[in-house]
Amino acid sequence: MASVLSSSLRYGDSVSVVAISAATAVLCEAISWLLIYRTATYNSLRASIERHSRKLDAMKSGAGASASSSSSAGSSSAPPASSRAKKMDRVETSLKDAARELSLAKLKSGAVVAAVLFVVFGLLNSLFEGRVVAKLPFAPVPLVQRMSHRGLPGNDPTDCSMVFLYFLCSMSIRTNLQKLLGFAPPRAAATAGGGLFPMPDPKVN
Repeated sequence: MASVLSSSLRYGDSVSVVAISAATAVLCEAISWLLIYRTATYNSLRASIERHSRKLDAMKSGAGASASSSSSAGSSSAPPASSRAKKMDRVETSLKDAARELSLAKLKSGAVVAAVLFVVFGLLNSLFEGRVVAKLPFAPVPLVQRMSHRGLPGNDPTDCSMVFLYFLCSMSIRTNLQKLLGFAPPRAAATAGGGLFPMPDPKVN
């Protein structure tokens, strides 16, 4: 009877952590929509990134096609390679600038979301400190076990702490929620490398 009660309490804790994680993800996305996603600046930058990305892809595919045709029919009819390269560099620079401006525009909402996550994590930590909230189906590797068994009594490696479950839920739920709502960042923004601290351009000496 005691084991059944302990198991039901553990499942209840698991459901509570998952539900709070889901509610937090919805709240964070609502804050992001209110502060950034609905603004004209964000939509303009997003459209600019997608436009430059399509243009860059078209130029790269056109450059490959012209290179193969010029090798078979001579390079007299094709535009100079240096001219194509300069045009591609300009488009790529515009893409990186737009991606960097998008990252800067998301800073305000990012700070508010980080504050919300910090408060929720502190609340959960006070509620479930030292309590096993779930059982893992296998014993994780030692590196993962440091997080999954953090703050728990005993030596059972399959015991799961709130920290680990909350971390997994936060990563999976919010990422999929962003994709579902269409709030996921443009893929071109990540591939452009236009973050707040971009890598130096190897073409510049």
